[in-house]
Amino acid sequence: MSRELVNEICAAQPGAEWSDPWGGGHDCWKVGGKTFAVTGTIGTHVSVKTDSAETAEFLIETGVAERAAYLHRSWVALPLDSAPDELAHRIRHSYRLVRGALPKKVQASLPAQ
Repeated sequence: MSRELVNEICAAQPGAEWSDPWGGGHDCWKVGGKTFAVTGTIGTHVSVKTDSAETAEFLIETGVAERAAYLHRSWVALPLDSAPDELAHRIRHSYRLVRGALPKKVQASLPAQ
């Protein structure tokens, strides 16, 4: 799995937008102005949102992910060399969680899922 593939998965999500808000080569993917995936400048992991801190803890305890630095406990960092299906699933789930939490007016302005 490569950073390029992660970016392809993220870019395929309806209404997804790329930015580098901190400079220096971060890949930050947002929907409706809210982040759903981040790859740092070193680029060994992609951080994604889970549905709860408990889910994040489970993924960490089972070795699927690590704690995402600088982010809420419900976020995890997945190694870029994770199974492609797992990585795609987690990115898409993060996207759906973030999109679903947006105000209805913002959701309505986005392309259909």
